[in-house]
Amino acid sequence: MTIQEKQQEVIEEFSMFDDWMQRYEYMIELGKSLPLIDEKYKIDENLIKGCQSKVWVHAELDGDQLVFTADSDAIITKGIVAILIRVFSNQHPSAIIEADTKFIDDIGLKEHLSPTRANGLVSMIKQLKMYAIAYQTQLN
Repeated sequence: MTIQEKQQEVIEEFSMFDDWMQRYEYMIELGKSLPLIDEKYKIDENLIKGCQSKVWVHAELDGDQLVFTADSDAIITKGIVAILIRVFSNQHPSAIIEADTKFIDDIGLKEHLSPTRANGLVSMIKQLKMYAIAYQTQLN
């Protein structure tokens, strides 16, 4: 499944809910289903800078696909990173680098987050793309 197809899937899922309380509950559920990061990767260098909560993201190459795992100490933040990982994990680094994140606006996520969480969201996206850039150079 391409990044665009996964983004469309997320947009469709979020459109099923009438209000933001239901969407937050759904995000919390997504966070609970997040593929957990191995404890050995819960280190400072895997922490996302700019997040109010602690968010760890680890990336590794599986063939030519980048696979992400993550965790957070905050349930909403865990849901946010779960959405990002669902969209960007198991993709080629170049696809991650080129992907837009308009789907975040389409589901209305950024406007329903506190300013610090919105900044954290931007930091998470930036870090996933940085991992993709780093691994892309290894593939070339």
